[in-house]
Amino acid sequence: MPKITSLFVTRLYRAALSEHGPKIDQLELEASCYSIAEDDDAGQQWCEENGYPGYTSYASLTDLPWRFPIFKDIVEALDLHVAEFAKDLEFDLDGRALVLEDIWINILPEGGMHASHLHPHSVISGTTYVSMPEGTSALKLEDPRSARMMAAPARLKDAREELRTFVYAKPAVGDVLLWESWLRHEVPMNMAEDERISVSFNYRWE
Repeated sequence: MPKITSLFVTRLYRAALSEHGPKIDQLELEASCYSIAEDDDAGQQWCEENGYPGYTSYASLTDLPWRFPIFKDIVEALDLHVAEFAKDLEFDLDGRALVLEDIWINILPEGGMHASHLHPHSVISGTTYVSMPEGTSALKLEDPRSARMMAAPARLKDAREELRTFVYAKPAVGDVLLWESWLRHEVPMNMAEDERISVSFNYRWE
């Protein structure tokens, strides 16, 4: 009998943010995101100049945990989730730590999308979800080997998840998803009338 095994596995971590750390009030978090977006003139200007749909604080604010205590609580929870994921990945951290590099808000309106990208210079990236209206975008993850498949045929539509070229992870409000930062991902167009709100982040090895 032939023996077939899976090699070079790509891991995706998914949990409720509240499983670790302080309990997060999702309504308070949503209100905080809108309040920050409304007051962030530099961020709004950056989004307009760069054709970014909706709002992101990525290019304008680096101190969310200092501005609003709820973001400090989020970081406390994320530190614990990232530590658990790093243990699953069997990283040899050599006495060093994975620490938060940056954290930012995303507010995506109807018709908005975030093109395929990765997060260089980081180790673990992720997102926690604040508002996910019915019909809004899932997170689209791309097989990191796709650029090397060349003449390979397409996969069957009902192929096992670990063999698919793209996997769609549909999170719920309060979920946190983590992945290694080299994994290419995107947010397809938001088809819901309401805004999709999330908080994304990167962790570096320090």
